[in-house]
Amino acid sequence: MPSSAVQIDRYVSFAGNECDECARRLVAAIHASLGRLDERSAWHDYFRKKLAEIEHRGQDELYFVGSQVNSLRELFEQTANDTALRLLERVEHECC
Repeated sequence: MPSSAVQIDRYVSFAGNECDECARRLVAAIHASLGRLDERSAWHDYFRKKLAEIEHRGQDELYFVGSQVNSLRELFEQTANDTALRLLERVEHECC
């Protein structure tokens, strides 16, 4: 690793991880992925309900992503959203 590269250690600090921005992008990816599915897909109801719950409870998007990793992975795999899958892996490793 080059000496100028910063190694991120999530157990020491979330500084430099851009966790909130990544979570925001993942929530946007949920909406994009849902747009690829038929409206009758169970994912529509599931994520609408979950997103409404976090808003009602005042929880942030990073909390939501961390609590929904497996469901998000399944959604992104089903919709072949490889970009979102890579970002989810990063968030899971660096932020959760």
